[in-house]
Amino acid sequence: MSKKVAFLGLGVMGFPMAGHLLKAGHQVTVYNRTPARAAAWVEKHGGKSAATPAEAAKDAEIVFACVGNDDDLRSVLQGGKGAFAGMAKGALFVDHTTASAEVARESATIAGEKGLRFLDAPVSGGQAGAENGKLTVMVGGAEADFDQAKPVIDSYARACILMGPVGSGQLAKMVNQICIAGLVQGLSEGMNFAMKAGLDTTRLVDCISKGAAGSWQMENRAPTMAQGKFDFGFAVNWMRKDLSICLEEAKRNGARLPVTALVDQFYAQVQARGGGRWDTSSLMHLLMKD
Repeated sequence: MSKKVAFLGLGVMGFPMAGHLLKAGHQVTVYNRTPARAAAWVEKHGGKSAATPAEAAKDAEIVFACVGNDDDLRSVLQGGKGAFAGMAKGALFVDHTTASAEVARESATIAGEKGLRFLDAPVSGGQAGAENGKLTVMVGGAEADFDQAKPVIDSYARACILMGPVGSGQLAKMVNQICIAGLVQGLSEGMNFAMKAGLDTTRLVDCISKGAAGSWQMENRAPTMAQGKFDFGFAVNWMRKDLSICLEEAKRNGARLPVTALVDQFYAQVQARGGGRWDTSSLMHLLMKD
């Protein structure tokens, strides 16, 4: 069934995600901090744009957001021009931002006080996943709210899973990033070793990707790592933001993240080399060039 929805934040992820909602038959109003970006979205997809989050959220059954960080989320939610000010009682807010579990719980509390509902729903799959409608969505919140949102989220997701109460989606995304960080460092070391040993990296990846060492990162990033190409994909700056959230949460819950902390420092070295916008596979750059 067609729903009236709003989408706040039209970055590399939000722009195509909002487009998939419109293609699925929903009535979409968008908001972006830079109005020109919203105008470009309307020109490409149709739909409508609004000058403030509150205006975009007016009369929407579900309001989606995909912004940068905790403070960005607060800025589109709170205050007289924030989405919560425009939403009707009973409406649902779904946050796709990769943020802290703390801000998810904070936002859910404020939403509840206003008679609104809230889901934290960070995504994995990167820009390509957003453009192709094949994101993985990790959700925290009430089951009834999840059941309402999932059929709409499915317009840009290949998997959408309820992980637990509010905050659980963000915690699941932290695990996702922790696993990726260690994996990419291991892949970088393996590929560098292979090149130093004189192996044909194309044949190597074709072989070992079929076994226990295989991964999405190996199949999609090993070839470009061997070529020294990093000017694409999920940026190091974004990964460091995500890993900082993981490390802060680990301080609270007592988890030990020695490899994650080390890889985070390796990414700091990539940034120092001017690679803040390079793909996360640029850990390889530290091994290729001293």
